[in-house]
Amino acid sequence: MKKESRIISLIVGGTLLMEMLDATAISTALPKMAHDFESNVVHLSAGITSYTIMLAVFIPISGWIADRYGAKKVFNTAIIGFILSSIACGLCRNLPSFVVARICQGTAGALMVPVGRLIVLKHTEKKDLVDAIGYIAWAGLLGPIIGPVLGGFFTSYFSWHWIFFINIPFGIFALWAVHRYIPTMDADNIRPLDIIGFFISGIGLAGIMLGTEMIGAAQGDYSKPALVLFASFVLMAIAIWHSKRIKYPLIDYSILKIKTFGVTVYSGSITRMVINVAPFILPLMLQLGFGLSPFHAGLLYMANMLGSMSMKPVAIWITRKYNFRTVLIGNGIILTIVTVGLSFLSIQTPIWLVAVVFFFSGLTRSLQFTSLNTLAYADIPNDRMSNANTLYNTAQQMALGMGIALGAVTLHLASTYYQDTSYQMRDFSLALQLIAGLSLLSLIEYFKIKPNDGNNLRGIPIKKESAQAA
Repeated sequence: MKKESRIISLIVGGTLLMEMLDATAISTALPKMAHDFESNVVHLSAGITSYTIMLAVFIPISGWIADRYGAKKVFNTAIIGFILSSIACGLCRNLPSFVVARICQGTAGALMVPVGRLIVLKHTEKKDLVDAIGYIAWAGLLGPIIGPVLGGFFTSYFSWHWIFFINIPFGIFALWAVHRYIPTMDADNIRPLDIIGFFISGIGLAGIMLGTEMIGAAQGDYSKPALVLFASFVLMAIAIWHSKRIKYPLIDYSILKIKTFGVTVYSGSITRMVINVAPFILPLMLQLGFGLSPFHAGLLYMANMLGSMSMKPVAIWITRKYNFRTVLIGNGIILTIVTVGLSFLSIQTPIWLVAVVFFFSGLTRSLQFTSLNTLAYADIPNDRMSNANTLYNTAQQMALGMGIALGAVTLHLASTYYQDTSYQMRDFSLALQLIAGLSLLSLIEYFKIKPNDGNNLRGIPIKKESAQAA
Protein backbone atom coordinates (compact mmCIF):
# COMPACT_ATOMS: atom_id res chain seq x y z
CA MET A 1 0.00 0.00 0.00
CA LYS A 2 1.38 3.42 -0.95
CA LYS A 3 2.35 5.74 1.88
CA GLU A 4 0.05 8.50 0.56
CA SER A 5 -2.99 6.20 0.58
CA ARG A 6 -2.20 4.99 4.11
CA ILE A 7 -1.88 8.53 5.48
CA ILE A 8 -5.11 9.68 3.81
CA SER A 9 -6.93 6.63 5.22
CA LEU A 10 -5.66 7.42 8.71
CA ILE A 11 -6.76 11.06 8.39
CA VAL A 12 -10.28 10.04 7.37
CA GLY A 13 -10.29 7.39 10.10
CA GLY A 14 -9.38 10.13 12.58
CA THR A 15 -12.40 12.22 11.56
CA LEU A 16 -14.61 9.14 11.93
CA LEU A 17 -13.14 8.61 15.40
CA MET A 18 -13.96 12.22 16.28
CA GLU A 19 -17.54 11.71 15.13
CA MET A 20 -17.93 8.38 16.95
CA LEU A 21 -16.54 9.81 20.21
CA ASP A 22 -19.31 12.40 20.25
CA ALA A 23 -21.99 9.87 19.35
CA THR A 24 -21.06 7.41 22.13
CA ALA A 25 -19.77 9.73 24.88
CA ILE A 26 -22.96 11.77 25.02
CA SER A 27 -24.99 8.80 26.33
CA THR A 28 -23.10 8.80 29.65
CA ALA A 29 -23.66 12.54 30.08
CA LEU A 30 -27.42 12.67 29.38
CA PRO A 31 -28.56 12.73 33.05
CA LYS A 32 -26.19 15.59 33.92
CA MET A 33 -27.08 17.50 30.75
CA ALA A 34 -30.80 17.06 31.49
CA HIS A 35 -30.23 18.50 34.98
CA ASP A 36 -28.34 21.53 33.60
CA PHE A 37 -30.98 22.12 30.92
CA GLU A 38 -33.78 21.76 33.50
CA SER A 39 -35.29 19.08 31.31
CA ASN A 40 -35.51 15.27 31.42
CA VAL A 41 -33.48 12.56 29.75
CA VAL A 42 -36.35 11.50 27.47
CA HIS A 43 -36.65 14.99 25.98
CA LEU A 44 -32.89 15.25 25.66
CA SER A 45 -32.94 12.35 23.20
CA ALA A 46 -34.10 14.96 20.66
CA GLY A 47 -30.47 16.06 20.51
CA ILE A 48 -29.44 12.57 19.39
CA THR A 49 -32.36 12.09 17.00
CA SER A 50 -31.82 15.47 15.29
CA TYR A 51 -28.20 14.52 14.62
CA THR A 52 -29.03 11.18 12.99
CA ILE A 53 -31.82 12.74 10.91
CA MET A 54 -29.40 15.33 9.50
CA LEU A 55 -27.02 12.54 8.56
CA ALA A 56 -29.83 10.80 6.69
CA VAL A 57 -30.90 13.99 4.87
CA PHE A 58 -27.48 15.28 3.77
CA ILE A 59 -25.42 12.14 3.10
CA PRO A 60 -27.18 11.66 -0.30
CA ILE A 61 -26.10 15.12 -1.45
CA SER A 62 -22.51 14.80 -0.17
CA GLY A 63 -21.22 13.22 -3.40
CA TRP A 64 -22.75 15.94 -5.60
CA ILE A 65 -21.29 18.71 -3.40
CA ALA A 66 -17.84 17.05 -3.39
CA ASP A 67 -17.84 16.74 -7.18
CA ARG A 68 -19.12 20.27 -7.70
CA TYR A 69 -16.76 22.15 -5.34
CA GLY A 70 -13.83 19.76 -4.98
CA ALA A 71 -13.60 16.95 -2.43
CA LYS A 72 -10.66 18.39 -0.48
CA LYS A 73 -12.32 21.80 -0.15
CA VAL A 74 -15.61 20.25 1.01
CA PHE A 75 -13.77 17.94 3.44
CA ASN A 76 -11.96 20.94 4.94
CA THR A 77 -15.18 22.94 5.21
CA ALA A 78 -16.99 20.02 6.84
CA ILE A 79 -14.24 19.64 9.47
CA ILE A 80 -14.42 23.38 10.25
CA GLY A 81 -18.22 23.12 10.48
CA PHE A 82 -17.92 20.14 12.80
CA ILE A 83 -15.49 22.02 15.08
CA LEU A 84 -17.66 25.16 15.24
CA SER A 85 -20.88 23.21 15.86
CA SER A 86 -19.10 21.15 18.56
CA ILE A 87 -18.13 24.41 20.30
CA ALA A 88 -21.75 25.54 19.99
CA CYS A 89 -22.94 22.27 21.59
CA GLY A 90 -20.56 22.79 24.50
CA LEU A 91 -21.75 26.36 25.05
CA CYS A 92 -25.48 25.51 25.07
CA ARG A 93 -27.50 26.36 28.17
CA ASN A 94 -30.91 24.98 27.18
CA LEU A 95 -32.44 22.16 25.15
CA PRO A 96 -33.66 24.17 22.10
CA SER A 97 -30.21 25.67 21.47
CA PHE A 98 -28.63 22.23 21.93
CA VAL A 99 -30.94 20.69 19.33
CA VAL A 100 -30.07 23.47 16.85
CA ALA A 101 -26.34 22.95 17.48
CA ARG A 102 -26.71 19.20 16.99
CA ILE A 103 -28.55 19.81 13.70
CA CYS A 104 -25.56 21.84 12.51
CA GLN A 105 -23.15 19.19 13.76
CA GLY A 106 -25.09 16.43 11.98
CA THR A 107 -25.05 18.41 8.72
CA ALA A 108 -21.26 18.80 8.95
CA GLY A 109 -20.86 15.13 9.87
CA ALA A 110 -22.94 14.08 6.85
CA LEU A 111 -20.35 15.74 4.61
CA MET A 112 -17.18 15.03 6.61
CA VAL A 113 -16.84 11.23 6.72
CA PRO A 114 -18.57 10.31 3.39
CA VAL A 115 -16.51 12.89 1.48
CA GLY A 116 -13.38 11.75 3.32
CA ARG A 117 -14.10 8.15 2.31
CA LEU A 118 -14.58 9.32 -1.29
CA ILE A 119 -11.11 10.90 -1.18
CA VAL A 120 -9.67 7.59 0.01
CA LEU A 121 -11.41 5.69 -2.81
CA LYS A 122 -10.05 8.09 -5.43
CA HIS A 123 -6.47 7.96 -4.11
CA THR A 124 -6.21 4.22 -3.46
CA GLU A 125 -5.62 1.43 -5.95
CA LYS A 126 -8.25 -1.31 -5.98
CA LYS A 127 -5.77 -3.89 -4.67
CA ASP A 128 -5.13 -1.70 -1.59
CA LEU A 129 -8.77 -0.99 -0.71
CA VAL A 130 -8.87 -3.79 1.88
CA ASP A 131 -6.04 -2.11 3.79
CA ALA A 132 -7.43 1.41 3.36
CA ILE A 133 -10.97 0.60 4.52
CA GLY A 134 -9.49 -1.47 7.35
CA TYR A 135 -7.62 1.62 8.64
CA ILE A 136 -10.81 3.70 8.55
CA ALA A 137 -12.94 1.04 10.25
CA TRP A 138 -10.27 0.37 12.89
CA ALA A 139 -10.16 4.04 13.87
CA GLY A 140 -13.96 4.18 13.94
CA LEU A 141 -14.18 1.16 16.24
CA LEU A 142 -12.15 2.98 18.90
CA GLY A 143 -15.06 5.39 19.37
CA PRO A 144 -17.51 2.97 21.05
CA ILE A 145 -14.69 1.80 23.36
CA ILE A 146 -13.21 5.17 24.32
CA GLY A 147 -16.39 7.27 24.07
CA PRO A 148 -18.35 6.06 27.12
CA VAL A 149 -15.19 6.06 29.27
CA LEU A 150 -14.20 9.53 28.10
CA GLY A 151 -17.74 10.84 28.55
CA GLY A 152 -17.94 9.43 32.08
CA PHE A 153 -14.53 10.87 32.95
CA PHE A 154 -15.34 14.38 31.75
CA THR A 155 -18.81 14.35 33.29
CA SER A 156 -17.53 13.08 36.66
CA TYR A 157 -14.35 15.14 37.05
CA PHE A 158 -14.81 18.21 34.82
CA SER A 159 -18.10 18.86 32.98
CA TRP A 160 -20.05 17.36 30.09
CA HIS A 161 -19.11 20.38 27.95
CA TRP A 162 -15.66 18.88 27.39
CA ILE A 163 -17.20 16.00 25.44
CA PHE A 164 -17.65 18.53 22.64
CA PHE A 165 -14.67 20.78 23.33
CA ILE A 166 -12.29 17.82 22.89
CA ASN A 167 -13.11 18.02 19.17
CA ILE A 168 -11.23 21.33 18.91
CA PRO A 169 -7.65 19.92 19.10
CA PHE A 170 -8.64 16.83 17.10
CA GLY A 171 -10.24 18.98 14.42
CA ILE A 172 -7.35 21.44 14.18
CA PHE A 173 -4.89 18.57 13.79
CA ALA A 174 -7.13 17.05 11.09
CA LEU A 175 -7.19 20.38 9.21
CA TRP A 176 -3.38 20.55 9.31
CA ALA A 177 -3.09 16.93 8.10
CA VAL A 178 -5.55 17.55 5.24
CA HIS A 179 -3.56 20.64 4.15
CA ARG A 180 -0.26 18.76 4.43
CA TYR A 181 -1.03 15.36 2.93
CA ILE A 182 -4.16 15.42 0.76
CA PRO A 183 -3.59 16.76 -2.77
CA THR A 184 -5.95 19.32 -4.27
CA MET A 185 -8.87 17.77 -6.08
CA ASP A 186 -10.44 19.87 -8.81
CA ALA A 187 -14.19 20.13 -9.17
CA ASP A 188 -15.39 17.98 -12.06
CA ASN A 189 -19.15 18.12 -11.71
CA ILE A 190 -21.24 19.89 -14.31
CA ARG A 191 -24.42 18.07 -13.35
CA PRO A 192 -27.32 20.24 -12.17
CA LEU A 193 -28.65 19.53 -8.70
CA ASP A 194 -31.68 17.26 -8.64
CA ILE A 195 -33.63 19.47 -6.22
CA ILE A 196 -36.84 17.44 -6.43
CA GLY A 197 -34.95 14.21 -5.78
CA PHE A 198 -33.11 15.81 -2.87
CA PHE A 199 -36.30 16.90 -1.13
CA ILE A 200 -38.20 13.66 -1.75
CA SER A 201 -35.32 11.41 -0.65
CA GLY A 202 -34.40 13.76 2.21
CA ILE A 203 -37.89 13.63 3.70
CA GLY A 204 -38.13 9.89 3.06
CA LEU A 205 -34.77 9.07 4.66
CA ALA A 206 -35.44 11.41 7.59
CA GLY A 207 -38.79 9.67 8.08
CA ILE A 208 -37.11 6.24 8.11
CA MET A 209 -34.65 7.38 10.78
CA LEU A 210 -37.46 9.03 12.80
CA GLY A 211 -39.63 5.92 12.48
CA THR A 212 -36.85 3.64 13.71
CA GLU A 213 -36.21 5.97 16.65
CA MET A 214 -39.94 5.87 17.45
CA ILE A 215 -39.90 2.05 17.47
CA GLY A 216 -37.32 2.09 20.25
CA ALA A 217 -39.63 4.20 22.42
CA ALA A 218 -42.95 2.68 21.31
CA GLN A 219 -43.24 0.21 24.23
CA GLY A 220 -45.43 -2.16 22.23
CA ASP A 221 -47.62 0.32 20.34
CA TYR A 222 -46.08 0.36 16.85
CA SER A 223 -48.99 1.93 14.96
CA LYS A 224 -47.47 5.43 14.70
CA PRO A 225 -43.93 4.25 13.86
CA ALA A 226 -45.39 1.85 11.28
CA LEU A 227 -47.34 4.70 9.65
CA VAL A 228 -44.25 6.93 9.55
CA LEU A 229 -42.12 4.13 8.08
CA PHE A 230 -44.76 3.21 5.48
CA ALA A 231 -45.06 6.82 4.31
CA SER A 232 -41.27 7.16 4.25
CA PHE A 233 -40.75 4.04 2.14
CA VAL A 234 -43.44 5.25 -0.26
CA LEU A 235 -41.49 8.49 -0.64
CA MET A 236 -38.28 6.54 -1.26
CA ALA A 237 -40.07 4.49 -3.95
CA ILE A 238 -41.15 7.77 -5.57
CA ALA A 239 -37.54 9.03 -5.35
CA ILE A 240 -36.29 5.91 -7.15
CA TRP A 241 -39.01 6.28 -9.80
CA HIS A 242 -38.09 9.95 -10.20
CA SER A 243 -34.38 9.10 -10.61
CA LYS A 244 -35.18 6.96 -13.67
CA ARG A 245 -37.01 9.79 -15.42
CA ILE A 246 -34.31 12.47 -15.39
CA LYS A 247 -30.85 12.69 -16.93
CA TYR A 248 -28.93 13.68 -13.80
CA PRO A 249 -30.54 12.16 -10.69
CA LEU A 250 -29.16 12.93 -7.24
CA ILE A 251 -28.58 9.21 -6.74
CA ASP A 252 -28.32 6.96 -9.78
CA TYR A 253 -29.87 3.73 -8.54
CA SER A 254 -28.92 1.94 -11.76
CA ILE A 255 -25.51 1.35 -10.18
CA LEU A 256 -27.23 -1.37 -8.13
CA LYS A 257 -27.20 -3.45 -11.34
CA ILE A 258 -23.47 -4.01 -10.76
CA LYS A 259 -23.66 -7.40 -9.07
CA THR A 260 -20.98 -7.05 -6.40
CA PHE A 261 -22.30 -3.62 -5.40
CA GLY A 262 -25.96 -4.64 -5.44
CA VAL A 263 -25.36 -7.71 -3.25
CA THR A 264 -23.47 -5.67 -0.64
CA VAL A 265 -26.29 -3.13 -0.53
CA TYR A 266 -29.27 -5.51 -0.48
CA SER A 267 -28.12 -8.53 1.55
CA GLY A 268 -25.32 -6.47 3.04
CA SER A 269 -27.86 -4.13 4.62
CA ILE A 270 -29.59 -7.08 6.30
CA THR A 271 -26.23 -8.30 7.59
CA ARG A 272 -25.37 -4.81 8.88
CA MET A 273 -28.73 -4.69 10.69
CA VAL A 274 -27.78 -7.95 12.42
CA ILE A 275 -24.34 -6.52 13.23
CA ASN A 276 -25.68 -3.18 14.46
CA VAL A 277 -28.23 -4.77 16.77
CA ALA A 278 -25.40 -5.89 19.09
CA PRO A 279 -24.66 -2.47 20.70
CA PHE A 280 -28.37 -2.20 21.58
CA ILE A 281 -29.38 -5.67 22.72
CA LEU A 282 -26.22 -7.04 24.37
CA PRO A 283 -25.61 -4.27 26.98
CA LEU A 284 -29.35 -4.38 27.76
CA MET A 285 -29.19 -8.15 28.20
CA LEU A 286 -26.28 -7.83 30.62
CA GLN A 287 -28.18 -5.32 32.76
CA LEU A 288 -31.74 -6.67 32.68
CA GLY A 289 -31.01 -10.35 32.06
CA PHE A 290 -27.81 -10.81 34.07
CA GLY A 291 -28.55 -8.09 36.65
CA LEU A 292 -25.22 -6.30 36.16
CA SER A 293 -24.75 -2.60 36.85
CA PRO A 294 -24.34 -0.29 33.82
CA PHE A 295 -20.63 0.09 34.61
CA HIS A 296 -19.96 -3.67 34.83
CA ALA A 297 -22.15 -4.33 31.79
CA GLY A 298 -20.09 -1.78 29.85
CA LEU A 299 -16.83 -3.41 30.92
CA LEU A 300 -18.04 -6.87 29.88
CA TYR A 301 -19.39 -5.59 26.56
CA MET A 302 -15.92 -4.24 25.77
CA ALA A 303 -14.95 -7.87 25.00
CA ASN A 304 -17.17 -7.58 21.90
CA MET A 305 -15.46 -4.34 20.86
CA LEU A 306 -11.99 -5.77 21.50
CA GLY A 307 -12.88 -8.71 19.27
CA SER A 308 -13.91 -6.29 16.52
CA MET A 309 -10.64 -4.39 16.79
CA SER A 310 -8.52 -7.55 16.94
CA MET A 311 -10.00 -8.81 13.68
CA LYS A 312 -9.03 -5.76 11.62
CA PRO A 313 -5.40 -6.73 10.85
CA VAL A 314 -6.40 -10.41 10.49
CA ALA A 315 -9.23 -9.50 8.09
CA ILE A 316 -6.70 -8.16 5.59
CA TRP A 317 -4.84 -11.50 5.59
CA ILE A 318 -8.07 -13.54 5.36
CA THR A 319 -9.49 -11.60 2.39
CA ARG A 320 -6.18 -11.92 0.56
CA LYS A 321 -5.95 -15.68 1.15
CA TYR A 322 -9.61 -16.58 0.53
CA ASN A 323 -12.04 -15.21 -2.06
CA PHE A 324 -14.90 -12.94 -0.96
CA ARG A 325 -17.56 -15.54 -1.74
CA THR A 326 -15.95 -18.03 0.65
CA VAL A 327 -15.39 -15.39 3.34
CA LEU A 328 -18.91 -13.92 3.26
CA ILE A 329 -20.68 -17.30 3.22
CA GLY A 330 -18.34 -19.10 5.63
CA ASN A 331 -18.06 -16.25 8.12
CA GLY A 332 -21.78 -15.53 7.71
CA ILE A 333 -22.55 -19.05 8.90
CA ILE A 334 -20.17 -18.59 11.83
CA LEU A 335 -21.84 -15.24 12.62
CA THR A 336 -25.22 -17.00 12.73
CA ILE A 337 -23.88 -19.77 14.99
CA VAL A 338 -22.26 -17.26 17.37
CA THR A 339 -25.52 -15.27 17.53
CA VAL A 340 -27.36 -18.47 18.50
CA GLY A 341 -24.60 -19.12 21.03
CA LEU A 342 -25.25 -15.73 22.63
CA SER A 343 -28.86 -16.80 23.17
CA PHE A 344 -27.74 -19.74 25.35
CA LEU A 345 -25.84 -17.53 27.82
CA SER A 346 -27.43 -17.20 31.24
CA ILE A 347 -26.74 -15.80 34.68
CA GLN A 348 -25.19 -19.19 35.58
CA THR A 349 -22.64 -18.91 32.73
CA PRO A 350 -19.13 -18.11 34.03
CA ILE A 351 -18.16 -14.52 33.33
CA TRP A 352 -14.97 -15.58 31.55
CA LEU A 353 -17.04 -17.70 29.13
CA VAL A 354 -19.44 -14.81 28.48
CA ALA A 355 -16.42 -12.61 27.68
CA VAL A 356 -15.02 -15.27 25.30
CA VAL A 357 -18.33 -15.59 23.42
CA PHE A 358 -18.60 -11.79 23.21
CA PHE A 359 -15.03 -11.63 21.89
CA PHE A 360 -15.76 -14.19 19.15
CA SER A 361 -18.97 -12.34 18.33
CA GLY A 362 -16.91 -9.20 17.77
CA LEU A 363 -14.45 -11.11 15.56
CA THR A 364 -17.12 -12.47 13.22
CA ARG A 365 -19.07 -9.22 13.00
CA SER A 366 -15.94 -7.25 12.19
CA LEU A 367 -14.81 -9.61 9.42
CA GLN A 368 -18.25 -9.58 7.76
CA PHE A 369 -18.44 -5.79 8.01
CA THR A 370 -14.96 -5.26 6.54
CA SER A 371 -15.51 -7.77 3.71
CA LEU A 372 -18.79 -6.13 2.66
CA ASN A 373 -17.37 -2.61 2.79
CA THR A 374 -14.46 -3.62 0.59
CA LEU A 375 -16.24 -5.80 -1.99
CA ALA A 376 -18.79 -3.05 -2.62
CA TYR A 377 -16.29 -1.05 -4.70
CA ALA A 378 -14.69 -3.96 -6.58
CA ASP A 379 -16.34 -3.31 -9.96
CA ILE A 380 -17.23 0.38 -9.65
CA PRO A 381 -15.67 2.49 -12.45
CA ASN A 382 -13.80 5.58 -11.23
CA ASP A 383 -16.27 7.94 -12.90
CA ARG A 384 -19.14 6.39 -10.88
CA MET A 385 -17.27 6.10 -7.58
CA SER A 386 -18.85 9.25 -6.13
CA ASN A 387 -22.40 8.03 -6.75
CA ALA A 388 -21.59 4.56 -5.42
CA ASN A 389 -20.01 6.01 -2.27
CA THR A 390 -23.05 8.23 -1.65
CA LEU A 391 -25.55 5.40 -2.07
CA TYR A 392 -23.48 3.00 0.03
CA ASN A 393 -23.04 5.49 2.89
CA THR A 394 -26.79 6.16 2.85
CA ALA A 395 -27.54 2.43 3.04
CA GLN A 396 -25.09 2.06 5.93
CA GLN A 397 -26.74 4.86 7.88
CA MET A 398 -30.17 3.32 7.34
CA ALA A 399 -28.92 -0.10 8.47
CA LEU A 400 -27.53 1.42 11.66
CA GLY A 401 -30.89 2.88 12.68
CA MET A 402 -32.87 -0.16 11.57
CA GLY A 403 -30.52 -2.46 13.49
CA ILE A 404 -31.55 -0.75 16.73
CA ALA A 405 -35.20 -0.99 15.67
CA LEU A 406 -34.71 -4.70 14.94
CA GLY A 407 -33.49 -5.23 18.49
CA ALA A 408 -36.47 -3.38 19.96
CA VAL A 409 -39.03 -5.23 17.82
CA THR A 410 -37.62 -8.72 18.42
CA LEU A 411 -37.47 -8.07 22.16
CA HIS A 412 -41.09 -6.95 22.18
CA LEU A 413 -42.16 -10.01 20.15
CA ALA A 414 -40.31 -12.28 22.57
CA SER A 415 -41.82 -10.66 25.67
CA THR A 416 -45.28 -10.85 24.09
CA TYR A 417 -44.78 -14.55 23.34
CA TYR A 418 -43.78 -15.27 26.94
CA GLN A 419 -46.29 -12.70 28.30
CA ASP A 420 -43.58 -11.02 30.37
CA THR A 421 -44.34 -7.55 31.73
CA SER A 422 -40.61 -6.80 32.01
CA TYR A 423 -37.74 -8.19 29.97
CA GLN A 424 -36.35 -11.50 31.22
CA MET A 425 -33.35 -13.51 30.06
CA ARG A 426 -35.62 -15.80 28.03
CA ASP A 427 -36.84 -12.75 26.07
CA PHE A 428 -33.29 -11.87 25.07
CA SER A 429 -32.60 -15.51 24.16
CA LEU A 430 -35.60 -15.72 21.81
CA ALA A 431 -34.82 -12.29 20.31
CA LEU A 432 -31.25 -13.36 19.51
CA GLN A 433 -32.52 -16.58 17.91
CA LEU A 434 -34.88 -14.56 15.69
CA ILE A 435 -31.98 -12.30 14.72
CA ALA A 436 -29.85 -15.36 13.96
CA GLY A 437 -32.59 -16.57 11.59
CA LEU A 438 -32.47 -13.25 9.74
CA SER A 439 -28.68 -13.54 9.56
CA LEU A 440 -29.01 -16.96 7.92
CA LEU A 441 -31.49 -15.62 5.34
CA SER A 442 -29.07 -12.86 4.35
CA LEU A 443 -26.58 -15.49 3.14
CA ILE A 444 -28.76 -16.62 0.22
CA GLU A 445 -27.75 -13.77 -2.08
CA TYR A 446 -24.03 -14.19 -1.29
CA PHE A 447 -24.13 -17.38 -3.38
CA LYS A 448 -24.53 -15.11 -6.44
CA ILE A 449 -20.96 -13.93 -5.93
CA LYS A 450 -18.45 -15.77 -8.10
CA PRO A 451 -15.13 -17.02 -6.68
CA ASN A 452 -13.17 -14.56 -8.85
CA ASP A 453 -15.30 -11.52 -7.93
CA GLY A 454 -13.17 -8.97 -6.10
CA ASN A 455 -9.84 -10.51 -7.15
CA ASN A 456 -8.67 -7.02 -8.16
CA LEU A 457 -9.03 -6.07 -4.49
CA ARG A 458 -6.96 -9.04 -3.42
CA GLY A 459 -4.00 -8.15 -5.61
CA ILE A 460 -4.71 -10.96 -8.09
CA PRO A 461 -4.30 -9.76 -11.70
CA ILE A 462 -7.45 -10.31 -13.74
CA LYS A 463 -5.52 -11.40 -16.85
CA LYS A 464 -3.67 -14.01 -14.88
CA GLU A 465 -6.93 -15.31 -13.46
CA SER A 466 -8.47 -15.48 -16.93
CA ALA A 467 -5.46 -17.30 -18.33
CA GLN A 468 -5.60 -19.92 -15.62
CA ALA A 469 -9.33 -20.37 -16.14
CA ALA A 470 -8.73 -20.93 -19.85
